[in-house]
Amino acid sequence: MAEDKKINHVEEKARKWLKERGVDVKDIANLVYFLQEKYHKNLKMEDCIANVEKVLSKREVQNAIITGIQLDILAEKGMLEEPLQSIIATDESLYGVDEILAFSIVNVYGSIGFTNYGYIDKQKPGILAYLNDKSTGKCNTFLDDIVGAIAAAASSRLAHAAANVE
Repeated sequence: MAEDKKINHVEEKARKWLKERGVDVKDIANLVYFLQEKYHKNLKMEDCIANVEKVLSKREVQNAIITGIQLDILAEKGMLEEPLQSIIATDESLYGVDEILAFSIVNVYGSIGFTNYGYIDKQKPGILAYLNDKSTGKCNTFLDDIVGAIAAAASSRLAHAAANVE
């Protein structure tokens, strides 16, 4: 993140909570690289990081991050009413609200983000494998989808930028 860029309290909290939950911008950038390396022969990690930073600067994305992480934390602490507590705590397969929240992020950068999101959600590379590991004791029902969506949106942003240059 650029040193001279001022961030608001929502962005600050979103970034802080991502880090506290074990997610770094570089982790997300690695997912972008995974999604885009075969389409951009000279792709650099710096480009992936820059696109993730741009996605994280969007208020809609920040709102999704803080909402999803807060729900995960509440489920971890057993503070939700049933049946929502069990649904989120176990990441029930028919509960799609976590994906719907992620779509709000993917939507910011167009339809290519949906295919990127679907692909990365199935593959679960890198940080997504860690976030989906139920043995950690953490509830990341929303966070894994949010991180995948940020990567998909950054990939879409990168693809659109490259299309305008080439």
